[in-house]
Amino acid sequence: MLSLILLLIVGSALVYISKFNFTPVSLNLGMYVFSNIPLFYIIIGSLLIGLVLSYLIHLIGAVSTSFTLRGKNKEIKKEKEEVLELTKRIHQLELEIEKQKNPDSNIAPTDQNAL
Repeated sequence: MLSLILLLIVGSALVYISKFNFTPVSLNLGMYVFSNIPLFYIIIGSLLIGLVLSYLIHLIGAVSTSFTLRGKNKEIKKEKEEVLELTKRIHQLELEIEKQKNPDSNIAPTDQNAL
């Protein structure tokens, strides 16, 4: 509903602008000259070109951010794997320490919660 209201407001503004800005003007684009173009068309064209350019700039920023986040996610995954490997190594060392504390027992200590 809000988008419909906004479209009506924008449409009303465009009608108002077109009503009072229909004077024919010449448009010079470098070597090219376009004559007798209503000023309203130039205003709307400028607005649309500005919107498209701002969207492209936003899109470039979003893609850059996506690549940055992708790299960070890979780093986090690698660090988690390293933490897991270190946790396993700590557990193995704890079992070896237990073995050395009890050299008389023939049964090796086992852990039911071992990784």
